[in-house]
Amino acid sequence: MTYLGELISIGVAFSWTATALLSEFGSKRLGNLTLNVLRMAMALVFSLVLFGIVTGSILPPGASAEAAAWMLLSGLVGYVIGDFCLFQCYIIIGSRYGQLFMTLAPLAAALMAWVTLGQQMNAMSIVAMLVTLLGIGISVLGRGEHHKVSLKLPLNGVLYAIGAAMCQGIGLVLSKIGMDHYVASADMPDWLVPFSANFYRCVAGIIGFTLLMYFRDGMAPLREALHDKKGLTAATATTIFGPFVGVGFSLMAVQYTAAGIASTLMAMTPIIILLPSYWLFHEKITLKAVLGAIISVVGVSLFFLT
Repeated sequence: MTYLGELISIGVAFSWTATALLSEFGSKRLGNLTLNVLRMAMALVFSLVLFGIVTGSILPPGASAEAAAWMLLSGLVGYVIGDFCLFQCYIIIGSRYGQLFMTLAPLAAALMAWVTLGQQMNAMSIVAMLVTLLGIGISVLGRGEHHKVSLKLPLNGVLYAIGAAMCQGIGLVLSKIGMDHYVASADMPDWLVPFSANFYRCVAGIIGFTLLMYFRDGMAPLREALHDKKGLTAATATTIFGPFVGVGFSLMAVQYTAAGIASTLMAMTPIIILLPSYWLFHEKITLKAVLGAIISVVGVSLFFLT
């Protein structure tokens, strides 16, 4: 099908909009680590059910030891470090601004691909980076009381958001490398490869988040969350739109189109999220916010489409 990867990428952008909004609610209600442990556990269960229905075996098919190792590393970077930073920034600055900073993820992916895969960068790439940064700056910078320019957001929230973007971009390239090592199997259709790959990412995720929770807060918050119906509903919906459907299809998109094009289309979330954020969290939509989001996405597009 023509433009299948591009269409999947657009769908992922909407899926990530939903998971961003749900994650903001869930993180504030359950806590960052608790929500992430629940998401990883649910994603693993959903994956096992999917494998059982499609292949007749609950074990993920097709991964060589080398592929599994790359995917586990991708999960450590993209989920444990990246999602921890992402959910923490949702708590501090909200999902709308968090997703705005996630437009930096494709830039991190391109830099990582340049280092590991030998993909070339040119002078226009630098221009595109500057345009993306300009869009973010328009949205998050304003006139201060004592300075001409001042950051409108808490600095720690901004740093968490930047860290999340960097880890997501790097994790995407690590996933691409891992999927390139998958062994073709008659028992597994091509579309199932990303879900099998994501299984290993979730294994790394649940191990990492559980250890972080145990040493930071103990397991009491998780036990309390199991009795929170609204929290569990948010966690379930976040899992479906995020680490199961969203991430699975984002990896699928990379299979059917260039990683840069897929990342560009998936980066539209900061534009899509503006209206839902207004409806759900009553966040004011300003001309600067809209202009900044559009410029950031244009910058990402220039980076990959030149």
